[in-house]
Amino acid sequence: MGQERLAVDFDAFERAGWRGRSEAYERGMAPLTTHLVEPLLDAARVESGTRVLDVGCGPGGVSAAALARGAHVTAADAEPEMVAATARRLPEVRVHHAILPVLPFADGEFDAVVGNLVINHVGEPPAAVRELRRVVRPGGRVALTSWFYPKMRATVVFDEAVAAVGVPRPADVPATSPFQPYGHPETFTALLTDAGLTGARTEIVEWRHDVDPDAWWTAVLTGTARTAAVIARQNPATLERVRAAYLDLLTPYRTPDGRVSLPAAALLSSATS
Repeated sequence: MGQERLAVDFDAFERAGWRGRSEAYERGMAPLTTHLVEPLLDAARVESGTRVLDVGCGPGGVSAAALARGAHVTAADAEPEMVAATARRLPEVRVHHAILPVLPFADGEFDAVVGNLVINHVGEPPAAVRELRRVVRPGGRVALTSWFYPKMRATVVFDEAVAAVGVPRPADVPATSPFQPYGHPETFTALLTDAGLTGARTEIVEWRHDVDPDAWWTAVLTGTARTAAVIARQNPATLERVRAAYLDLLTPYRTPDGRVSLPAAALLSSATS
C-alpha cells in the first residue's frame, strides 16, 4: 500500500469515526484539551483585531477564547456536527465545513491560523501545513498542537490496557496516525520549516488531567475515534478485561478523593509565514 492510499484510508476512517461524536467529545475530551488553548493563541499572537482561522475547531473552544481576546474569528472543521455545534455556540464566528488539505479561503486571508490537536488527524500532514501557510498573510503566524506520546499518560493507558489483554486491532482501524513521524519536537519543527514557514519552534506543554476514572473511561470510549473503535467493538467479557487492566494501570495516579491525576503532554509548534 502506497503512502497516498494510506492517507486516503486514514482520512476515510477519521470521517466515519468522528461521525456522531460531537456531544460526547465536548463533554468528555474537551476538558483535557482546554489546557492548550491559551498557549496556542499566545504562540499565534492572537489579540484584538487579529483575523484568525481556527482549523479543526471541534465544538468551538479555541474560537471562543479567540473571540474573548477581541479577534475576528473564522472556524472550520471536517465533521459537520462539529461545525453545527460551533455555529450554535458562537453566532459571531464564520464557520465552514472543510477538510484539510483543501480550505475554501483566499491566499493570505488571515493574520493567524491555529489548530488544536488537528494535525494528527489528517492523512497528509505536509500538504495540510502547506495549505495553512497559503491562507496566512506574509508575516502571519501558524500555531499547531499534537499529543506528545513519550510523556502522555492520560490516553496512552487505554492502549496499554488493550495490549495487556492481547486484543487484536481490527483490520479497518489504522494502527497509527500519518503524523507519527512528526511527533517529536525536531520533526514537528521541520514539518513547518519544510512547508516554507520561518522561525519554527516547538515546545513541550505538560499538565495534569484530574478526572473520575469511570467518567474518563466513558469519555474515551464515546468521544474518540481510533481508541473507541478498538475497545468498544469487543464482546462483554473482553471489554471487562480491558477495563480491569485500565483500572490497574491507573493505580499510580490515584488521589485520596477517588479520582486520578494523569500526566498529559503535547507539542506546540509555531512559525511565521
